[in-house]
Amino acid sequence: MVSDALRRALVDSGDPDPRPLPVWVAELLCRVEAPPRLAAHLRLVHDVAWRLVGWVERAYPGLEFDREAVLFGAATHDIGKVAHPEELSGPGHAHELGGYELLYDSGVAAEMARFACTHGTWAQPGLPVEDLLVCLADKVWKGVRVEQLENLVVARLVAAEGGRREPWEVFAGLDDVLTDLAADADMRLAFQARHPVAGDAVPRW
Repeated sequence: MVSDALRRALVDSGDPDPRPLPVWVAELLCRVEAPPRLAAHLRLVHDVAWRLVGWVERAYPGLEFDREAVLFGAATHDIGKVAHPEELSGPGHAHELGGYELLYDSGVAAEMARFACTHGTWAQPGLPVEDLLVCLADKVWKGVRVEQLENLVVARLVAAEGGRREPWEVFAGLDDVLTDLAADADMRLAFQARHPVAGDAVPRW
Protein backbone atom coordinates (compact mmCIF):
# COMPACT_ATOMS: atom_id res chain seq x y z
CA MET A 1 0.00 0.00 0.00
CA VAL A 2 1.30 3.45 -0.93
CA SER A 3 1.62 5.72 2.08
CA ASP A 4 -0.16 9.05 2.17
CA ALA A 5 3.22 10.70 2.71
CA LEU A 6 4.58 9.26 -0.53
CA ARG A 7 1.47 10.31 -2.43
CA ARG A 8 1.90 13.85 -1.12
CA ALA A 9 5.54 13.93 -2.16
CA LEU A 10 4.60 12.90 -5.69
CA VAL A 11 1.87 15.52 -6.15
CA ASP A 12 2.78 18.36 -3.76
CA SER A 13 2.33 21.62 -5.66
CA GLY A 14 3.77 23.93 -3.04
CA ASP A 15 6.65 26.24 -3.88
CA PRO A 16 8.68 25.69 -6.00
CA ASP A 17 5.99 23.44 -7.57
CA PRO A 18 8.31 20.98 -9.37
CA ARG A 19 7.00 19.14 -12.39
CA PRO A 20 5.57 15.67 -11.84
CA LEU A 21 7.90 12.77 -12.42
CA PRO A 22 7.39 10.65 -15.53
CA VAL A 23 4.46 8.32 -14.89
CA TRP A 24 6.56 5.16 -15.13
CA VAL A 25 9.02 6.49 -12.55
CA ALA A 26 6.24 7.54 -10.16
CA GLU A 27 4.66 4.10 -10.47
CA LEU A 28 8.01 2.42 -9.76
CA LEU A 29 8.54 4.56 -6.66
CA CYS A 30 5.12 3.47 -5.43
CA ARG A 31 5.83 -0.21 -6.13
CA VAL A 32 9.07 -0.14 -4.15
CA GLU A 33 7.57 2.02 -1.38
CA ALA A 34 10.15 4.75 -1.79
CA PRO A 35 10.77 7.18 1.08
CA PRO A 36 8.69 10.34 0.51
CA ARG A 37 11.77 12.53 0.83
CA LEU A 38 13.42 10.60 -1.99
CA ALA A 39 10.41 11.14 -4.24
CA ALA A 40 10.47 14.86 -3.45
CA HIS A 41 14.21 15.02 -4.19
CA LEU A 42 13.84 13.24 -7.52
CA ARG A 43 11.06 15.63 -8.53
CA LEU A 44 13.27 18.62 -7.74
CA VAL A 45 16.30 17.38 -9.68
CA HIS A 46 14.08 16.29 -12.59
CA ASP A 47 12.53 19.76 -12.69
CA VAL A 48 15.93 21.46 -12.71
CA ALA A 49 17.11 19.10 -15.46
CA TRP A 50 14.00 19.94 -17.50
CA ARG A 51 14.84 23.63 -17.27
CA LEU A 52 18.51 23.03 -18.01
CA VAL A 53 17.97 20.94 -21.13
CA GLY A 54 15.42 23.47 -22.36
CA TRP A 55 18.11 26.13 -22.24
CA VAL A 56 20.65 23.87 -23.95
CA GLU A 57 18.24 23.12 -26.78
CA ARG A 58 17.52 26.79 -27.33
CA ALA A 59 21.06 28.08 -26.99
CA TYR A 60 22.96 25.18 -28.59
CA PRO A 61 20.73 23.49 -31.17
CA GLY A 62 23.84 21.94 -32.70
CA LEU A 63 24.51 19.80 -29.63
CA GLU A 64 23.38 16.25 -30.26
CA PHE A 65 22.12 14.71 -27.05
CA ASP A 66 19.25 12.56 -25.80
CA ARG A 67 16.90 14.91 -23.95
CA GLU A 68 14.70 12.11 -22.66
CA ALA A 69 17.71 10.22 -21.33
CA VAL A 70 18.76 13.27 -19.31
CA LEU A 71 15.28 13.64 -17.85
CA PHE A 72 15.05 9.94 -17.05
CA GLY A 73 18.46 10.02 -15.42
CA ALA A 74 17.54 13.02 -13.30
CA ALA A 75 14.25 11.38 -12.29
CA THR A 76 15.91 8.14 -11.18
CA HIS A 77 19.51 8.98 -10.24
CA ASP A 78 19.10 8.40 -6.49
CA ILE A 79 16.55 5.61 -6.62
CA GLY A 80 19.05 3.25 -4.98
CA LYS A 81 18.38 5.06 -1.71
CA VAL A 82 15.25 2.92 -1.51
CA ALA A 83 17.61 0.11 -0.51
CA HIS A 84 19.99 2.43 1.36
CA PRO A 85 17.77 4.95 3.17
CA GLU A 86 20.61 5.88 5.53
CA GLU A 87 22.11 7.74 2.56
CA LEU A 88 19.11 10.06 2.43
CA SER A 89 20.52 11.94 5.40
CA GLY A 90 24.17 10.91 5.34
CA PRO A 91 27.04 10.30 2.93
CA GLY A 92 27.55 7.10 1.00
CA HIS A 93 27.79 5.57 -2.44
CA ALA A 94 26.08 2.21 -1.94
CA HIS A 95 22.92 3.64 -3.48
CA GLU A 96 24.65 4.07 -6.85
CA LEU A 97 25.08 0.38 -7.68
CA GLY A 98 21.89 -0.36 -5.75
CA GLY A 99 19.97 2.01 -7.98
CA TYR A 100 21.39 0.48 -11.13
CA GLU A 101 20.39 -2.99 -9.97
CA LEU A 102 16.90 -1.87 -8.96
CA LEU A 103 16.28 -0.24 -12.32
CA TYR A 104 17.77 -3.11 -14.32
CA ASP A 105 15.71 -5.65 -12.37
CA SER A 106 12.64 -3.51 -13.11
CA GLY A 107 13.18 -3.84 -16.85
CA VAL A 108 15.20 -0.70 -17.55
CA ALA A 109 17.92 -1.13 -20.15
CA ALA A 110 21.48 -0.90 -18.83
CA GLU A 111 22.07 2.13 -21.07
CA MET A 112 19.41 4.05 -19.14
CA ALA A 113 19.98 2.52 -15.70
CA ARG A 114 23.58 3.75 -15.81
CA PHE A 115 22.65 7.20 -14.51
CA ALA A 116 22.15 5.70 -11.05
CA CYS A 117 25.91 4.96 -11.10
CA THR A 118 27.31 7.88 -13.09
CA HIS A 119 25.60 10.79 -11.32
CA GLY A 120 28.37 10.76 -8.75
CA THR A 121 31.29 10.21 -11.11
CA TRP A 122 31.26 13.32 -13.31
CA ALA A 123 35.08 13.48 -13.35
CA GLN A 124 35.31 10.10 -15.10
CA PRO A 125 36.95 10.61 -18.51
CA GLY A 126 34.72 10.27 -21.55
CA LEU A 127 31.40 10.53 -19.75
CA PRO A 128 28.57 11.28 -22.23
CA VAL A 129 27.16 14.78 -22.18
CA GLU A 130 23.81 13.41 -20.98
CA ASP A 131 25.49 12.16 -17.81
CA LEU A 132 27.24 15.49 -17.29
CA LEU A 133 23.91 17.32 -17.52
CA VAL A 134 22.35 14.99 -14.94
CA CYS A 135 25.35 15.62 -12.67
CA LEU A 136 24.98 19.36 -13.18
CA ALA A 137 21.28 19.30 -12.30
CA ASP A 138 22.05 17.20 -9.22
CA LYS A 139 24.43 19.92 -8.03
CA VAL A 140 22.69 23.16 -8.87
CA TRP A 141 19.24 22.16 -7.53
CA LYS A 142 20.64 22.95 -4.06
CA GLY A 143 22.76 25.88 -5.19
CA VAL A 144 26.08 24.02 -5.46
CA ARG A 145 28.44 25.17 -8.20
CA VAL A 146 31.34 22.92 -9.26
CA GLU A 147 33.74 24.71 -11.59
CA GLN A 148 35.40 21.59 -12.97
CA LEU A 149 32.06 20.02 -13.84
CA GLU A 150 30.83 23.22 -15.45
CA ASN A 151 34.02 23.43 -17.49
CA LEU A 152 33.41 19.91 -18.81
CA VAL A 153 29.94 20.96 -19.96
CA VAL A 154 31.33 24.15 -21.50
CA ALA A 155 33.85 22.10 -23.49
CA ARG A 156 31.02 20.00 -24.96
CA LEU A 157 29.04 23.11 -25.87
CA VAL A 158 32.08 24.76 -27.48
CA ALA A 159 32.69 21.61 -29.54
CA ALA A 160 29.05 21.56 -30.64
CA GLU A 161 29.47 25.09 -31.95
CA GLY A 162 32.48 24.07 -34.02
CA GLY A 163 34.63 26.73 -32.42
CA ARG A 164 32.30 29.57 -33.41
CA ARG A 165 32.05 30.70 -29.79
CA GLU A 166 34.86 31.27 -27.35
CA PRO A 167 34.87 29.23 -24.12
CA TRP A 168 34.47 32.37 -21.99
CA GLU A 169 31.37 33.32 -23.97
CA VAL A 170 29.86 29.87 -23.57
CA PHE A 171 30.66 29.86 -19.86
CA ALA A 172 29.01 33.24 -19.41
CA GLY A 173 25.75 31.91 -20.83
CA LEU A 174 25.89 28.75 -18.75
CA ASP A 175 26.74 30.78 -15.67
CA ASP A 176 23.65 32.92 -16.18
CA VAL A 177 21.29 29.95 -16.37
CA LEU A 178 22.92 28.17 -13.43
CA THR A 179 22.76 31.34 -11.34
CA ASP A 180 19.03 31.60 -12.09
CA LEU A 181 18.50 27.95 -11.17
CA ALA A 182 20.52 28.24 -7.97
CA ALA A 183 18.50 31.25 -6.87
CA ASP A 184 15.63 28.95 -5.83
CA ALA A 185 17.85 26.51 -3.94
CA ASP A 186 16.59 27.45 -0.47
CA MET A 187 13.01 27.00 -1.60
CA ARG A 188 13.83 23.57 -3.05
CA LEU A 189 15.62 22.48 0.12
CA ALA A 190 12.61 23.53 2.19
CA PHE A 191 10.29 21.61 -0.16
CA GLN A 192 12.38 18.47 0.23
CA ALA A 193 12.69 18.82 4.01
CA ARG A 194 8.96 18.94 4.59
CA HIS A 195 8.59 15.41 3.25
CA PRO A 196 9.55 12.70 5.74
CA VAL A 197 12.16 10.02 5.29
CA ALA A 198 9.79 7.32 6.55
CA GLY A 199 6.61 6.69 4.61
CA ASP A 200 4.40 6.44 7.68
CA ALA A 201 5.80 9.53 9.36
CA VAL A 202 3.88 12.79 9.68
CA PRO A 203 5.66 15.58 7.81
CA ARG A 204 6.34 18.92 9.50
CA TRP A 205 4.64 21.56 7.42
